[in-house]
Amino acid sequence: MGPSPTGGSKRLDRRAVFVDRDGTLNPDLHYLSDAARVEVFRGVGEGLRLLRAHGFLIVCVTNQSGIERGFYTAADVDAIHARINVLLAPLGAGVDRFYYCPHAPGTNCRCRKPGVELFERAKSELGIDLRASAIIGDRSLDVEAGETLGLLTVLVPPPGHEADVLREASSGGPRPDVVASSFRAAALHILHRG
Repeated sequence: MGPSPTGGSKRLDRRAVFVDRDGTLNPDLHYLSDAARVEVFRGVGEGLRLLRAHGFLIVCVTNQSGIERGFYTAADVDAIHARINVLLAPLGAGVDRFYYCPHAPGTNCRCRKPGVELFERAKSELGIDLRASAIIGDRSLDVEAGETLGLLTVLVPPPGHEADVLREASSGGPRPDVVASSFRAAALHILHRG
């Protein structure tokens, strides 16, 4: 099922696609704590399978402030991530590594997106070449993190919010390299880049 995330080499030559979780891989159910409620969006499995088939690692980076807020535990988050991979496996897809920030916004940590600490950790642990990598997300903070790191940024806006995304970008907000209509379309844009 694609490249293993646990290679012995520390060379920075592996390509990755960083993906957001809630609103990108699965519907955003706001402080989701029950793994049984997880679903993945249509097209996510196919998009991830295509990316992995072309040698990309799939790395999920997600903000999970519900841990610090007491809405759920780290074990709940781990169960949700395991469930996502269970749902993706029959589609020949999966996420190679999950990273999450457990902090609330006021904590001012470096790991909460748009901070880039978790991306830097993934780069170090997995040997990722950021210049050859990309990010797919549904919010401007995903784009901002990607811009900071020099990633190709692909935004998949929530349905009905495409105009909001373009308005935000034109008023000085982060400007994605690509705005895609679906996760599958986002994956195809990344693959066509070469």
